[in-house]
Amino acid sequence: MRSMKIILAGAVVAACLSGGLAQGKDISALQQTGNTFSEIAEKALPAVVFIDVESTVEVPVHGYSSPLDEFFRRQPYAVPRDQGTRKYHQQGQGSGFIISRDGYILTNNHVVQDAERIKVTLGDGRTFDAELVGTDPKTEVALIRVQDDDDFPYLELGDSDALKVGEWVLAAGNPFGLSQTITAGIVSAKERSEVGITEYANFIQTDAAINPGNSGGPLLNIHGEVIGINTAIYSQTGGYMGIGFAIPINQAIPIKDQLIEYGSVRRSVLGVYIQDVDEELAESFGLNESGGILISQVMDGSSADEAGLKSGDIVVQLGGEAVHKLGSFRSKVAAVPPGSTVALKVFRDGQYLDVTAITKAMEADMPDGAANLLGKVGIKLKDPDAQPGRREGVEIAEVFPDSPAWRAGLRAGQAILAVNRMAVDDKEEFVELLENAAKRGQVLLLVSEGRRARYVVVRIDP
Repeated sequence: MRSMKIILAGAVVAACLSGGLAQGKDISALQQTGNTFSEIAEKALPAVVFIDVESTVEVPVHGYSSPLDEFFRRQPYAVPRDQGTRKYHQQGQGSGFIISRDGYILTNNHVVQDAERIKVTLGDGRTFDAELVGTDPKTEVALIRVQDDDDFPYLELGDSDALKVGEWVLAAGNPFGLSQTITAGIVSAKERSEVGITEYANFIQTDAAINPGNSGGPLLNIHGEVIGINTAIYSQTGGYMGIGFAIPINQAIPIKDQLIEYGSVRRSVLGVYIQDVDEELAESFGLNESGGILISQVMDGSSADEAGLKSGDIVVQLGGEAVHKLGSFRSKVAAVPPGSTVALKVFRDGQYLDVTAITKAMEADMPDGAANLLGKVGIKLKDPDAQPGRREGVEIAEVFPDSPAWRAGLRAGQAILAVNRMAVDDKEEFVELLENAAKRGQVLLLVSEGRRARYVVVRIDP
């Protein structure tokens, strides 16, 4: 069997040598492709930077104060006692790319998050201390800046919406600390929103080799324009396995603009609960085309409510572009500044309607003081648009360590169905009930996780 594999491989090689690859026009085509890659690398690499960060991390220290404690430590299922924390100095590395002659650099949030010092090394060997302009953990986009008397080399930004599956792309960066590395591949898929990397995801999938250290580097099209920010890999070994993910540059640009203007990101919501439309749902609603997002519930007083949207409407276009996936729809709505006008085409009762909605800020869905109250309890809630298909309760997006909610056993991903035995369906209702309960110093919550539900008492400090 082994010899047969060798023979077959040899036969393929012989066929290639005697066939197409030996022809002059094919060799010329390969040379032209190689020259194109070389030209892109020559143009791009001077603007691709190596990022070195320093930070301090604090970790819990476990110990035992007596021989009796040591005895119990040796027993099965023993739990260590917490005796404070210890600080460690930590270094990290990543990539980035310059997007303007005055030194603005796009990278990933996880590359520079919590950094105390950021050092940037250019392709020509020059090093600079960089300032952090802002980060956005929900999209993994971060912006830093270096300054100098001279202009910096920079990359042109392309149009990621125009990208097609199968197109050539090149990934540039510093994998494993190996600076000025470039790899080639194709676009494997678009609008990957179910990979669990960020809350707002609409990733480009590529087979261009991306490895640890590539994070924050540019994904380039055949014209040398940036169409994505390399962010993550799918791997069972820690190294490249043929699947990488990049943030579309069209998603990153409005984030970048807000970070420059405000230092943080303000997001929009429509105030709807939504779900994907499969073939059965489309047929039941009389929709003959594929795609679309089904509105399962509209919040009272929300942007969607004021625009006249209704439960059962199917959104088929956003801003004149077809809507196919829930994650992409959420990301595009969230990316526009609050107060923006968005054009929707919806399918309702066999007819298509044009609807105009004015978005609201995420925080506007909660009454004044709600953020402080939720902070005291120790939780963040997901916005309605982030809860596909949910018709009851509010979903927990984050629980702060050692908070009252954490000590009560609440965790991200759980849904709160009732407060003091009163059902809740949205943030505003939840906060109103929570305010009344907080006056008594504790609250009874009905919490659901999957198919199970249980009551939890959360004690709230006055």
